[in-house]
Amino acid sequence: MEKLLKTAKKFIPHWLFTTLQPAYHYLLAAVGAVRFGFPSRKLCVVGVTGTNGKTTTATLLYRVATALGYKAGLISTVENIIAGTVVPTNHTTPDPISLNRTLRDMVDAGCTHVFMEVSSHALHQNRVMGVRFAGGIFTNITHDHLDYHKTFENYFRAKKKFFEMLPKGAFALSNTDAKHGDTMLEHIDATPYSYGFQGSENFHGEIVEVSVHGLRLVFNGVAVSAKLLGTFNAYNLLAVWSACQLLGFDGEKVTEILKDIEPPTGRFEHFMSPLGVMVIVDYAHTPDALENVLRTIRTSFTGARVISIFGCGGDRDPMKRKLMGEIGTRLSDIAIFTSDNPRSEDPEKILDQMESTLSEAEREKVTRIADRRAAIAHALEIARKGEIVLCAGKGHEDYQEIRGERHHFNDAEEFKKLFVKNVGP
Repeated sequence: MEKLLKTAKKFIPHWLFTTLQPAYHYLLAAVGAVRFGFPSRKLCVVGVTGTNGKTTTATLLYRVATALGYKAGLISTVENIIAGTVVPTNHTTPDPISLNRTLRDMVDAGCTHVFMEVSSHALHQNRVMGVRFAGGIFTNITHDHLDYHKTFENYFRAKKKFFEMLPKGAFALSNTDAKHGDTMLEHIDATPYSYGFQGSENFHGEIVEVSVHGLRLVFNGVAVSAKLLGTFNAYNLLAVWSACQLLGFDGEKVTEILKDIEPPTGRFEHFMSPLGVMVIVDYAHTPDALENVLRTIRTSFTGARVISIFGCGGDRDPMKRKLMGEIGTRLSDIAIFTSDNPRSEDPEKILDQMESTLSEAEREKVTRIADRRAAIAHALEIARKGEIVLCAGKGHEDYQEIRGERHHFNDAEEFKKLFVKNVGP
């Protein structure tokens, strides 16, 4: 079915294609649900939507449920997991036929709970129509995907659509510290719940300590600690803890599990080089996410020089390029502008746009190296013991897309290869 859609895209005008695609997926959703016996009705499915934090929140929920002894499934950007078995994934949210097939496989494997990311593209294209959700979580909304949605209002409406489709009896859990967090809970059939650190939410958090060792928090009067780093992860943890309460999980056991829980691959993944340089690999590919990660580094590793490596994807929202350039330069001691997935665009032109609004003083902090492998090598060459190297934008991805072709490339692998070669002073 998806091959048919890709073929049609080549011959149908873009405006007509984008108009017809939601109707096409709506039909596929109905077919898929019937074909596989309405599998979501036999599962407790919790969806997570938002610009940042979807993968971490969904993955942590899956890990908590599994640690509690439930058979669970995960559908995420990084991987799909069916009762402990990892299944390859190509999209954050699969097409309707693949999604219902996967849910059917989860039912057959004895799963009771499923935690899945729900992207704005999937919502606009009706890919999750026909899935019965037991709950939905909204993490935040910031500048992203405007190449597809065209306006922020359209992007917001796609996210809001998820909460509007939740049925009576489901829970709708929203981060009301985030922009439009309150709006997500308006005019919906599901039972609304809020979480956050700034007001009188249903699930209120307090940050006791943010350090290089992790987080110490208080959620509704309960002390919670975790090895995860950064304020943004405090929000992810509060979302997870809150959802667990709504799902009826044992609160004491959940709190205990969170103490040792690990982040998903490529989400603030950190390791030390043989020469004492802290390397952090993160998926941050939006202005807000990049700022969150860099601020976390600044507060967790006070006084350390920070070298950042990042770029912006080709054939995607060009408006965020100057924002990424400004944020990365301002919060880094040295900013290395490089390629992300340039796709069909000239990498140097992308770097030009990232640099376009920088002052002369800011440009002094920037090094341009379009080749990502060379950029990583350069960062390790100039880094000294006790300093931090952040490589942002690709996280878990194991490829780089250049001129229509995918080449194997993984940031963490590249660093570890250089560690073996003992690159550095």
